[in-house]
Amino acid sequence: MAKTDDHMARVIFDLYISASDYQQYYSGAVRMVQVVALDGRTVRFPANVLRGVVRHDGIRGRFAIDTDEQGKFQRIIELSRV
Repeated sequence: MAKTDDHMARVIFDLYISASDYQQYYSGAVRMVQVVALDGRTVRFPANVLRGVVRHDGIRGRFAIDTDEQGKFQRIIELSRV
């Protein structure tokens, strides 16, 4: 996991979820998202962390998730939009 400072780790990944597919996440029908990070690791995280990066056309782009030293979610950052 990439380090962002002494206490955080970062996972970087590309993600595309259409607006209609995101409705399943928003409604709670799908609770977890699984992605393959750029470094090849498979990572799972709660779908609700994506709420801050949803746009009218869904979710599309490159993102980073920062975690604390225990692996607990801290924030999601949109790095680039596709």
